[in-house]
Amino acid sequence: MTAQRADARRNYARILAVAEEEVAAHGADASLEQIARTAGVGSATVRRHFPSRRALLEAVFGERIEKLCAYAEELAGTPDARAALLDWLRALTTYAASARGMADALLPDGVADPDHVNACSAKLTESADPLLRNAARAGAVAPGVTVADLVTLVTGIVLATEHHPDPAAEAHRLLDVTVAGVSPRFTR
Repeated sequence: MTAQRADARRNYARILAVAEEEVAAHGADASLEQIARTAGVGSATVRRHFPSRRALLEAVFGERIEKLCAYAEELAGTPDARAALLDWLRALTTYAASARGMADALLPDGVADPDHVNACSAKLTESADPLLRNAARAGAVAPGVTVADLVTLVTGIVLATEHHPDPAAEAHRLLDVTVAGVSPRFTR
């Protein structure tokens, strides 16, 4: 039994490594069959480890999501709540614009089942919520703005700029335009 578990762990690691390369090359629509072939496993093995494309993307971007969560926690104690929230949004924009497919991983599932949660977005929401609450208390964001709104805005910006000659720069420019509308006291 231990040999199977070790083999399963090796398969998981190999599939994830190949998936990271394929998603970087082809985006969120990378072929699961190609991932299986390159990893040297069957498609059923890929699906056993990653029952959905969303599960695969969550695993591929898990480390980046964790870094963004840690950064939000680090910024939560910053005295300038508005600057802290903007720094985190810029980091999210940088990560999503530089990692092909990450914006897709943050998209809402569009699933009516309330028990089905986009794990990437849920983690980001939980970790960035203190930043938003602090900024709201400071009057730095419009009432009613949620972390989900901000993640959706960044996701939309990144998806809209992914074919731009300099996607990250254009995404940041559009984020600045958006923030100016969300927070009238915006200064660069």
